[in-house]
Amino acid sequence: MTKIVITVPEEADGARADKFLAEAIDHLTRSALQKLISAGNVEIDGKVIAKSRVLKEGEDISVLIPDAVSLDVEAENIPLNIYYEDDDLLVVYKPKGMVVHPAPGNHNGTLVNALLWHCKDSLSGINGVLRPGIVHRIDKDTSGLLLVAKNDFAHVHLAEQIKEHSLNRIYQTIVYGVNMDDEGDVDAPIGRSTKDRKKMAIVEGGRTAQTHYSVVKRYSGFTHVQCKLKTGRTHQIRVHMAYIGHPVAGDAVYGPKNVITQLNGQCLHAGTIGFIHPRTGEYMEFTAPLPEYFTEFERKLVEL
Repeated sequence: MTKIVITVPEEADGARADKFLAEAIDHLTRSALQKLISAGNVEIDGKVIAKSRVLKEGEDISVLIPDAVSLDVEAENIPLNIYYEDDDLLVVYKPKGMVVHPAPGNHNGTLVNALLWHCKDSLSGINGVLRPGIVHRIDKDTSGLLLVAKNDFAHVHLAEQIKEHSLNRIYQTIVYGVNMDDEGDVDAPIGRSTKDRKKMAIVEGGRTAQTHYSVVKRYSGFTHVQCKLKTGRTHQIRVHMAYIGHPVAGDAVYGPKNVITQLNGQCLHAGTIGFIHPRTGEYMEFTAPLPEYFTEFERKLVEL
């Protein structure tokens, strides 16, 4: 357990406790601090406070932060394709078929298993558990680049970019059909399907979801499309493309029943990721070339 004592400065007089503390303690998110307050870990003058407590200049705030526990997952020596790495973060390529997080039925061979081995002690404890800081995800059968935080400082700042939709994420995909505009925007809320809870769908009252798309090349029956995420909802591109009548090729969940089995899942590649480095403030961008499964399928298509 770590104890931090912060004296309220003049400029924070009248501020909410959770908002002030989130700015004063840069390795904790506002939601993490709200959880600490709710758990009774934040006191003023020996009294537990509420997150909405209005602060007064000169008050001493005591914050007790529990030690992060180790993640109950085995570290595995799995080769990683790392595009960039420093003391704060790394950009890693996840191949199609690899699961990001261990889950029932997938306890081993995941990206997290590999990162635990590679990162050793350089882990984020942002949620009370020491783990590689996966700040965003891509589906098992989607290939591409992932951004991973190696400490709490990087995790908080990268997560903030996700929240503010400032992370630059560009995907390549091949979809069914050719009768689509050269470019356009899909703005349709996404939530759990009311018919099948394992699927996502366009639902009234769902979370805001926005995708910009542009046509790269048209083929007989298919189109190569580039998609830029403005938000990052679960299965967003797959759901949005299906919604406008152009499901992703190979998608067994949102596409036609007659699935293209040679693709072994959706033809979707998270090719480009761009972000502001949390420590240097420098904009960085990385691009992974189209993988073999994608280029092989595209090579067989007939160009219009």
